[in-house]
Amino acid sequence: MKIICIGRNYRKHVEEMNQQFPEQPLFFMKPETALIRANLPFYYPGFSGEIHYEAELVLKICKLGKNIQRRFAHTYYDAVAVGLDFTARDLQQRCISKGHPWEVAKAFDGSAAVGPFVPISSLKNPDDIRFSLKKNGQMVQLGSSAEMIHGFDALIEHVSKYVTLKIGDYLFTGTPAGVGPVKVGDWLALLLEDKEMMSVAIK
Repeated sequence: MKIICIGRNYRKHVEEMNQQFPEQPLFFMKPETALIRANLPFYYPGFSGEIHYEAELVLKICKLGKNIQRRFAHTYYDAVAVGLDFTARDLQQRCISKGHPWEVAKAFDGSAAVGPFVPISSLKNPDDIRFSLKKNGQMVQLGSSAEMIHGFDALIEHVSKYVTLKIGDYLFTGTPAGVGPVKVGDWLALLLEDKEMMSVAIK
């Protein structure tokens, strides 16, 4: 399986990072070794002094596809989870300033935590999926799929032009405003529709 991640997909997050809005969905990849299964800890790496959390909705791909038309895109995913895209912000800023790729800041081992998936059909409003992140019990991120610049189907259409989607792939769909740093001893909790789905201890 592979992990595909969308960047800059919430307006307020783009603004808080003082970045430009991309004309098309911006995506990058993480390897399978980036994955942290539900409720396992995140170990703070020695190569960075500024790791940030980014809570995101994650789609699970359920059908093989390439060059998918938007009108059929909804048939290629059937479940959603809440995940964390951990980012070495200091390394990312260094890469951006030098025009280098971001992988060293985004694709390191343990940089993608994913909670349990639930069927999208079981949600009250699949067009307005709410999610949030608490850090040490305090709400720090709150978002909804309705606030995304590019919705699920648009993302599937765009990514599949370049990368074949396979059963079991994960698609991180972008983070809302409120990203920030973590330190050893912090406790993160991910919620989907006000229900806690996953917790991650920073060690």
